[in-house]
This record gives sequence, C-alpha cells and structure tokens, in this order.
Amino acid sequence: MYSPLQNDTKERGNVTAEFVMVSALVLMLFGVVLQIAFALYARNIMLDAASAGARYGTLLDRTESEGRTRTEEIIAGGLPDIYQTTVSSSAVTVNGVDAIEIRVHGTLPVVGPFGFDQGIEVSGHAIVQK
Repeated sequence: MYSPLQNDTKERGNVTAEFVMVSALVLMLFGVVLQIAFALYARNIMLDAASAGARYGTLLDRTESEGRTRTEEIIAGGLPDIYQTTVSSSAVTVNGVDAIEIRVHGTLPVVGPFGFDQGIEVSGHAIVQK
C-alpha cells in the first residue's frame, strides 16, 4: 500500500535549508533597495537645498553668501550630521541674464550614510532680482 508520508521523510530536512537560503537572499535584496532609496533621498535633499538656496540668495534684500548659508542649513536639517557636503556659489550668466548658481558636492552613500566622497554633484540656479 502506498503512503504519501513515506516519500516526504526523505525531503524533510531540505525545507529548513531552503528557508535559510531564500530568506538571506530576500534580506540582502531588501537592504539593497533601502540603500538605493537612501541615496536617492540624499540626492533629492541636496538638489532641493541648492535650488532653494539659489532662490533665497537672489531675493532683493539677500546676498549670494546668504543663499549658500541657507543651502547648508537645509542640508543639515535633512541629512545626518556624519554626511559630508561642500557648498559653493557663484554668479553666472544664463542666456544673457544674471543668475546665481549654487553647487553641492556630497557623499554618495554606499553603506548607510558612509560612502564615496564627492560622489554626488547637484546645482541650483535662480535669476537675480533687480
């Protein structure tokens, strides 16, 4: 007489091994997705800070250095303190119009906030109000 339970005894130990292998792969994939999300978050914070700082620096009663300071404040509020960024500003001409450009160089996060220095570079522009 055939019993399905007799054939399952040979395969009984494989379930544990398969679970460990699959769960390790799923956790690793989850970690990679989280890291990519953090890298995109850091880039978007820097891009928004550069744009907002450029707009702030072009207001009638503001200066270029105040725009750079505003950019640094936004980045400090949105990213961890360990995150390395360099903010620079310059007066530029865009299509014959005076503007301010703020550039942000930051760390490309590879493991948490740690990563390659100067891995991300973004800039923001705004037309100077007169």
